[in-house]
Amino acid sequence: MVYTTLTFEKKDNVARITFNRPEIHNAFNGTVISEMQDVFDSIAKDDSIRVVVLTGKGKSFCAGADLNWMRGVIKQSFDENLAESNALADLFYSIYRCKRPVIGRINGAAIGGGTGFVAVCDIAIASRSAIFSFSEVKIGVVPACIGPYVIKKMGEGKARELFITGERMRGDRAFEVGLVNKVVDDDQLDQDVEDLIQSILSSGPEAVAMAKRLVAEVPSMSPEEFKPYTAEMIARLRISDEGQEGMDAFLNKRKPNWTK
Repeated sequence: MVYTTLTFEKKDNVARITFNRPEIHNAFNGTVISEMQDVFDSIAKDDSIRVVVLTGKGKSFCAGADLNWMRGVIKQSFDENLAESNALADLFYSIYRCKRPVIGRINGAAIGGGTGFVAVCDIAIASRSAIFSFSEVKIGVVPACIGPYVIKKMGEGKARELFITGERMRGDRAFEVGLVNKVVDDDQLDQDVEDLIQSILSSGPEAVAMAKRLVAEVPSMSPEEFKPYTAEMIARLRISDEGQEGMDAFLNKRKPNWTK
């Protein structure tokens, strides 16, 4: 598929997705949502991909909803608004539950819904000059579709504060509240992302996928549920081809085959 609002590249087991509307700070509309969903649907079917990097072209990461798109939204019926909101909610869930780790390379402003794309990344590295804001309340709406992921990432206390105030934050403040995992000087962003990619590629791909499932699913389980679930998970991984290879490589002081 040829995309008009983003770019998608795959090289050396790494997929790179870039919001490609720099002239409007990579603001998203219905086309962005549709194209991004198509990309993550294709990633889900491609076992050769082991890491996904999400970023923005130009000076911004994603400055929220496209103003021209919002002008159309104002005139839509409830059912039309609901359909578009469901499409956005489905996209965030697809990114959040992506089998492969998603790295957010946050190169600039992430405003409103743009912060949702930050929150659904497994690991977000931000440039120090990046700007963040849950600005929805300033125009009389709320960060609804992104809310579950932001609250999971930052916790209820910080989410309450920032959803209510719409405070504009720099990278260091975003790290302080837990929205991003690391903040680096602007000229170090690419190197830190590359270092993280290599770290992930040195780990077993199926183990990484199961680690994501573990973190996503266990918190909502009762002890009666998580005890057998986790015991079966480790037992199955130990007898899997990847687990056998990894343990044999460790015991024999060699590199496992997935690093080649």
